[in-house]
Amino acid sequence: MPVLLDRIAMLRAERGVSRREPAEALGVHYQTVGYLERGEYSPSLHLALRIAAYFEGAVEVVFATAPFPRIG
Repeated sequence: MPVLLDRIAMLRAERGVSRREPAEALGVHYQTVGYLERGEYSPSLHLALRIAAYFEGAVEVVFATAPFPRIG
């Protein structure tokens, strides 16, 4: 199964939010956010779309199956 990469940690850092804040908004445990960030858990499509909406971006901005291009 291919690895699902994400930018959740980077997006949280940009906004200065803890793992608890998106977790509460999404209705998941804060540890789930950590599992996602470390690649230990792949979200359902429904959760991936909700995460993208939380960060006000497209799902492709948050998740990818290939490495993200470098910024800067």
